[in-house]
Parts: sequence; structure tokens; C-alpha cells
Amino acid sequence: MPILRAEPDCFPEDLFEQPVGDTPWWACYTLSRQEKQLMRVLRSAGVAHYSPIISRRYRSPAGRVRESFLPLFSNYVFVRGDEMARYQAVCSGCVSRTMPVVEIEQLVTDLAQIHKLVLTGAALAPEARIDSGDLVRVRSGQFAGFEGRVIRRHQQTMLIVEVHFMNQGASVALDDCQFDLLEKGPFDTSV
Repeated sequence: MPILRAEPDCFPEDLFEQPVGDTPWWACYTLSRQEKQLMRVLRSAGVAHYSPIISRRYRSPAGRVRESFLPLFSNYVFVRGDEMARYQAVCSGCVSRTMPVVEIEQLVTDLAQIHKLVLTGAALAPEARIDSGDLVRVRSGQFAGFEGRVIRRHQQTMLIVEVHFMNQGASVALDDCQFDLLEKGPFDTSV
């Protein structure tokens, strides 16, 4: 049973179905453990935002299985809106600093892919530092259509989906799938 129920991590729900257009995006770096609070404030103000939340199961000291909902990217909430939207985020008291996103289309593409990956329900792991590997597109299986880097880690083949803006991403284990090589990686990524 979760300690707190899951909350929406994307507002509005169709954020990634909307055209990119000329609307600015901001990367809001939050104070420690303030991502959900900032999203609550932004949601109540009607400001578009996204910060992927993943489920994490663990055993309590008493042996019970617990479930927590944690941000995939600690301290980051991405806000879509003009200067007033950024101002509302800063005035929440949850934000340490904001950074304008220069390559908006790349960020939106990366975040949309992360959003789809979270919606699959697969066990995801945050990747704080992206290693170079072969860039592939998954052709079949549960993750068909996803693009990312493939690495070998602990005798498993992992797909890392990147958010280039932060040089972070999420990894998921690839089982029984085929992929097409898009670009050969410069380094050996066996770990």
C-alpha cells in the first residue's frame, strides 16, 4: 500500500499532444524534495508542467512492502509558459532557480518519450550520467518505437532514454526485442 497515493505528474494530460509552437519552456530547479509541492501549486494555477514520477517498492523494517512515488529527475520540474508562468513557479517558494530551455523541440521530444516510457509501467531506474553507446530504435516488443542508447550492465541489455538538456535519463531492461542501429557509439559501454 502506498504511503501517499500517486499524483498527476503532467498537466494538462495532453501536454505532449499539443503543438510545440513558440511557447517557452523553463527548467525549474527545486529546493530539496519540493517537486510535488511545486506541481500542486502549478496545477492549481493552471500552469502547464511535467516532472516524471515513478513508483518504487521496498520493504519496511517490519517486513511490509511499501510503495513510494518519487521524481525520476530529482529537483527538476519543467514548466511550459510565458514569463508569468515562470514567475508563478518562483513565487511558490519551492524553486531555487529557473533556466530557460533553448532547444525546446529537443526537450519536448525527450520528455514525451520519457512520459510514454513511464506510462508503460515498466520498472525504470534514473540515470544520472549518460554513457555513450549505440543509438537504436526498438523495432519490436513492449518498447517498440522508443529511441535511446543501448548498454550492457550486470549481464543485462539496458535501453537508456535521454533528456539531453540535463544529460540524464531513465533506463529499462530490454527483453526479447529487436532494434535498428541508428548510430554507432564511440565507446565500449560494457559495465
